[in-house]
Amino acid sequence: MDIDLLTEKLSLQVESFQESFEMLSSASSITAMSRTFEKIIRGNFFTTKTSIFFRDNEKSEWKILVSENDLHLDKINKLDFPNGIKVFANADSSELVTISKLNDGSALALVMGSKLGGAKYSDIDKVTLQIFLQLFDNSYQSFLLRKKEKQLIFSLNNSVAQLNSLIDTGIEISKINIGDELLELTLARAITLTNASFGRIQKFEESNLVDEILYPPHITIDENGIESRLSKCLDNEKFQYNYKLELFNKESRAGVTQFDETDELLLGAILKQVESAIENKRLHQETLENEVMRSELSIASDIQKRILPDSLPEIAGYDLAGINIPSKEVSGDYFNVYTLKDGRYALIVADVTGKGMPASLLVSTLDASLQSYLDMQIPLSEMALKLNTIVFKASTSDRFITFFIAILNPDSGEMEIVNAGHNPPLILKNDNSIVKINAGGVAFGMFDMGLPFTDEKIILEKGERLFIFSDGIPEAMDKDENEYSDERLDEYLSTNNELSSNDFITSIVEDVKTHANGEHQSDDITAIYLIRK
Repeated sequence: MDIDLLTEKLSLQVESFQESFEMLSSASSITAMSRTFEKIIRGNFFTTKTSIFFRDNEKSEWKILVSENDLHLDKINKLDFPNGIKVFANADSSELVTISKLNDGSALALVMGSKLGGAKYSDIDKVTLQIFLQLFDNSYQSFLLRKKEKQLIFSLNNSVAQLNSLIDTGIEISKINIGDELLELTLARAITLTNASFGRIQKFEESNLVDEILYPPHITIDENGIESRLSKCLDNEKFQYNYKLELFNKESRAGVTQFDETDELLLGAILKQVESAIENKRLHQETLENEVMRSELSIASDIQKRILPDSLPEIAGYDLAGINIPSKEVSGDYFNVYTLKDGRYALIVADVTGKGMPASLLVSTLDASLQSYLDMQIPLSEMALKLNTIVFKASTSDRFITFFIAILNPDSGEMEIVNAGHNPPLILKNDNSIVKINAGGVAFGMFDMGLPFTDEKIILEKGERLFIFSDGIPEAMDKDENEYSDERLDEYLSTNNELSSNDFITSIVEDVKTHANGEHQSDDITAIYLIRK
């Protein structure tokens, strides 16, 4: 074949593969993807008919996605569950059967009927078909990632909507006098926020039931029909009555499900608002506002305690420690060490501008997003772009997050890193010199213009030490506003090179406090210290 013709043919095939990938990746479901794939196969192999089948896992049954011949299902049912891609031809090569395992453990099967004109399938056709099947698998993986991303965005938007509704509920409750109208509003909002089907509030004087409010009104509650229940009591010795609020049968897309910890927090927050409204009749408005603020901070603190790790994983061949000391009740700093599915570890330190409730909400957003994307095991640079977009949409223009992540391979000591505007971490080398990890990048939430984040790779050799920290350490000040400084940090790191990770973390915090000399901690202190033994 002429070289120009061969080059032109290969070029057309590459364009065809690219167009096919774009068509498949844009499909809205596995069924739609399969219908598109059937057209691609028919157009490239000139088949008379093609059947496509899908199986969720090894224990499930084959489902027909595209079929013009019911007998094709019988052929597929005789095949074992695949562990890769297999292509079979019948005796006269007039028909091709293929079965392949997809990246999520599901399986796809095709039965390709005879070609137009009666031509036989060749070995080249088999190889080409395997390429198309790999193309389908890649497109399917892209489809799954988009699906997970949509679910994540939906969850985050739902959380924002819940917080806004909680704020609106507090405002409305504060305007209503004590009575049935207040209790009806409380019950209706609690049902809306938690997606409950119905609920009730019971009012007690001592242990005697004196009243009951239902929502929807006049509903009959059948105890046998209750599949999930959430209840909280409002007891206060200063009140004439005690209240019990019960929610029933939380609704979801899959049907009735169980109430979760978020529902408990929301219900507790609503009852706190009701309690504040009742207290408003007896206490000064300023006292009430302080109580609401303390309640909100308590909720934020509880949420954050669930986010920050109680303990860090033990990594064979390494000594690891970390710390977070908030300057206020709720911290704007974040740290964690995740164990990934492939045996690597993700070390993260982040710092939100500002303190208190707004910073805590951004930390919650970052943590939820980070866990989902780490599970996907997408490239760090791509993950950073997605996190930047989420933080940008979830925050105001004056709030952003500095962020550093290192993915550690414990066997080799290799670390893949991304730094989004965070303090450069320090490596103490075996010759007692200090190397700064100066990987650059803008903080999350500052811009959403598609600016790339660059990942880099470094090696932590045996005996070397890695220190990741927030600016609460070098920027800690004494009464004369003299900072602890990067220089003092470098010196402390190099002169305390024999301490264990826990001892080093404890000692450097004490050294920072010694420098501050009794001054109030102006910023959160967060750090991770890793020693490769």
